[in-house]
Amino acid sequence: MVAAFDYCPDRPEHIDTILNGLDRYNPETTSTFQEYVANQCESQTYDCYANLALLKLYQFNPHLTKDDTTTNILVKALTVFPSPDFALCLSLLPPYVLAQAKMSQQQNGNGKPASTGTLAEAVQHLSVLHTQINNAQYTAFWNTLESDDLYADLVGDVAGFEDSMRIRIAVVVSQCMQEVQRDVLESWLNIRGAKLDNFVKEVCGWKLEGDKVRIPLNQENEARGTVVKEDVKFEHFGRIVKRAYEQPA
Repeated sequence: MVAAFDYCPDRPEHIDTILNGLDRYNPETTSTFQEYVANQCESQTYDCYANLALLKLYQFNPHLTKDDTTTNILVKALTVFPSPDFALCLSLLPPYVLAQAKMSQQQNGNGKPASTGTLAEAVQHLSVLHTQINNAQYTAFWNTLESDDLYADLVGDVAGFEDSMRIRIAVVVSQCMQEVQRDVLESWLNIRGAKLDNFVKEVCGWKLEGDKVRIPLNQENEARGTVVKEDVKFEHFGRIVKRAYEQPA
């Protein structure tokens, strides 16, 4: 059974009370939500519904906006790809931020964002990562992440960011493959040697067989034929056959 969009098992009771009442639109709750975002970053938990509520408060009260908190929300949204959370968060950002980020990216033909030290810069950098990870360009994702110290600054507040991304990549791989070459998986996860062995066996529960990694069958990666049955009775065609013999008026 799919969990409801607004459900979070780790959500504190006082946050749940705010979200289910009129106080979610009260500017005075902004600091409470900001502390909750910081807690998510430290405890490696995630609450999309609460984070979106904070971004909505920022929309109504721009003077309360904290760029660092907004950046952390976007980074946390990256860790749950391929869900649409990152795009949802972007949709609540001020239009001028998105416009500046898009304009800056267009001005840099080599695809490397210029350094401006603004929220728009953070959005641009994170959007590059989002595009690569959603296009399954995992090797490019890691290369980009390590190409600029600014990326390290952007994800620095989110504990376990790289491990979270590896787990999400592994989940996607397990949904579409039954085996993968070891060297390919190394480039996708950006880990090698004993670290890869431990991740594959202990975290994923997969098997190493020489230069290949075997992934157990599941509902997503198992090849199954689809049988389509149609229950159409002859009398259903009666009207069609009748009209075929009718003379035009």
